[in-house]
Amino acid sequence: MTQKYSRSHIRNFAIIAHIDHGKSTISDRILEYTGTVDARDMQSQLLDSMDIEQERGITIKSQAVRVKYEDFQFNLIDTPGHVDFTYEVSRSLAACEGAVLVVDATQGVEAQTVANAALAINAGLEIVPVINKIDLPSAEPERVRAEIEDAIAIPADNAILCSAKTGEGVKDLLEAIVYDVPEPKGNVDDDLKALIFDSYFDPYRGVVALVRIVEGQLKAKDTVTFMATGKVAGIEEVGFKCPNETSCESLNAGEVGYVVTGLKDVSEVKVGDTITSGQDTEPLPGYRDVKPMVFTGIFPIESDQYEPLKDALDKLSLNDPALVWEPETSIALGFGFRVGFLGLLHMEVVKERLEREFNLNLIATAPSVEYKVYTAKDVLTIRSPQEMPEPSDIQKIEEPYLAAKILIPPDYVGSVMDLTVARRGEFKTMNYISKTTVEMLWQIPLSELILDYFDKLKSVTRGFASLDYEFDEYKESNLVKLDILLAGKPVDALSIIVHKDKAYDRGRVLTAKLKEIIPRQLFEVPIQAAVGGRVLSRQTVKAKRKDVLAKCYGGDVSRKRKLLEKQKEGKKKMKAIGDVDVPQEAFMAILKVDE
Repeated sequence: MTQKYSRSHIRNFAIIAHIDHGKSTISDRILEYTGTVDARDMQSQLLDSMDIEQERGITIKSQAVRVKYEDFQFNLIDTPGHVDFTYEVSRSLAACEGAVLVVDATQGVEAQTVANAALAINAGLEIVPVINKIDLPSAEPERVRAEIEDAIAIPADNAILCSAKTGEGVKDLLEAIVYDVPEPKGNVDDDLKALIFDSYFDPYRGVVALVRIVEGQLKAKDTVTFMATGKVAGIEEVGFKCPNETSCESLNAGEVGYVVTGLKDVSEVKVGDTITSGQDTEPLPGYRDVKPMVFTGIFPIESDQYEPLKDALDKLSLNDPALVWEPETSIALGFGFRVGFLGLLHMEVVKERLEREFNLNLIATAPSVEYKVYTAKDVLTIRSPQEMPEPSDIQKIEEPYLAAKILIPPDYVGSVMDLTVARRGEFKTMNYISKTTVEMLWQIPLSELILDYFDKLKSVTRGFASLDYEFDEYKESNLVKLDILLAGKPVDALSIIVHKDKAYDRGRVLTAKLKEIIPRQLFEVPIQAAVGGRVLSRQTVKAKRKDVLAKCYGGDVSRKRKLLEKQKEGKKKMKAIGDVDVPQEAFMAILKVDE
């Protein structure tokens, strides 16, 4: 697609929405309507290129595509909707002047609709509201218009009514983008200034950066500087996605495209960095660092996969700046890494990508959060239960609390109250957004939220609840380390940090669950839950028994006793030296504890 450069004919916009409101399908219809993709090549969720995105039906990575509409060049960025990937949305918005806000005509405004709209408003973007799925019998576009105005405080009189499934309203949306989204600023004759808003590693070409040209022009064979690292490099190729990579002569001020740097070291190209050709250029604001919320140990099942796992984490973190890790050693699992994630979905997706894309066999421990432990001498930051000091040394422990926003129909207020108070949530306030939607604001410990809170919330509200949250503050809590002992030996990777009032119940349920999961050995295996030296709960996995009396037909009873005693001695010896096989399900069982 070649098109004469004209800044006034460029429109850069992102598509934002709550999960499942139809962002990716609207992107498909735009690509189809503008003839960017041939009808024979069209498939649903075309921009969701990863297998895992297609299978789960969710967007994980933002995708930037150039589309030609009449005389206009549209740079469209499809973004994720799940709360764990909000950082992807904020990065994409920095490359745009407008945002298409998609709202489901049946579900109405939900938690991530409000959160993503707030991100776009704070970034100074022009918002184009779209009410999608109007073809459904239960669609209520007028109710949804009122909800958009009440909850987000943007005018919705001219909201585009569309159906991404049938294509109805797509032309109206394209026209609204032309007239409502402003043209980009920037001068093609100034020194180069380009913002890196995403990047990925290509094994043949090195690091490929997705950029928004803010000022100036970028051509192949230009020499540029990456301001954060000071690295100077020659540009091998520039181009844009359409949706396949298409090289071009130059990227000019206001345009979005990709840059092949030829650099092989992923640490030299940082997301949020500024690419420049001038000597005294001021860097662009970039992004605030994303702080991981949940930490888990990831260990290779075969010890020789430690280095490949390290390389894989290196490459994944290039286009996922929320991923942080450090080496960790476990007595039970050997050498691995303590990896930080934004939430449980982020953790599942990264683990699955490591296994699929890099052919690794991995085991993951139960997730934990970052605690602050105050001792007489120091303040320690604890990311795993193994790091917890002796109870006698601890003065107080603080844990992270989240500010959570829950949107539900009024009928479910009581159920959500019961559930959230049981999870140590503190109620803040409640607002009626409309007759059918209540907004509840809570303060909830992060450690309770990562335990299956969202699954339970969906259950008690029959799927109607939507949840958005962000870090609020650290607060003091009465926490203890709950150890799990197998055959008298503590398994460090099964330890968890819990509230003291819940330690007995958690220990009892966990030992019962592990009894079902731990396979029977040739010796008896006691499973104990203990705090400090005090055992709170115990279950026993019975030994496999061989019928040693099968060959004794009658005869002297002392012969039978001798055989049984011999078996007993053998089992006693095994118990002293035998190792218990702990399957992967045992580590994940800690997450699925029904209270």
